[in-house]
Amino acid sequence: MNVTINNIPQTLPAGTTLADALAQMQAQPPFAAAVNKTFVPRAQHPHTVLAEADSIEIIHPVTGG
Repeated sequence: MNVTINNIPQTLPAGTTLADALAQMQAQPPFAAAVNKTFVPRAQHPHTVLAEADSIEIIHPVTGG
């Protein structure tokens, strides 16, 4: 299936979860994740199955003022 992760097209196997995609991208904490602009709590990452054309955003906090 085709998805975008941080606006970069990716091809993932059907049934891939958000946790799988984050592991493949080697996302390093701390970060927040959203699917189709909806925040997904960390506890739900393994239970959130991605679908064709989903848009995933991995957002890292920014420090400073």
